[in-house]
Amino acid sequence: MEIKLYDSELKVMEILWREGKLPAGDLAAILNQETGWNRNTTYTVIKKLIAKDAVERTDPGFVCTALIAKEQVQTYETKELINKMYGGSAEMFFSAFLNEKNLSKADIDKLRQIVESLR
Repeated sequence: MEIKLYDSELKVMEILWREGKLPAGDLAAILNQETGWNRNTTYTVIKKLIAKDAVERTDPGFVCTALIAKEQVQTYETKELINKMYGGSAEMFFSAFLNEKNLSKADIDKLRQIVESLR
């Protein structure tokens, strides 16, 4: 399932991915501490995530559970970036990424292993 999440939604999801299922009140407290959000802001974002089927709410306790994996969102966002900035060319993306990095020999060896494993 491909799903577009906005920055505010990603903040909520990051906490659910990190902490596991949480009551909405606990989620609001964490977001207040980490970002300064008030309770209403957190609940509004949770409702948007529920509408997108990214989060499930169960009672009692308004417990929130992530329904999508972080890897799903990373894959979608990576595809979107490549399509938007590199005309859909993974090769151009990869080349631009590598040209901007000061890669160590260990980094290069690891990337080589990843590429070799794709064959």
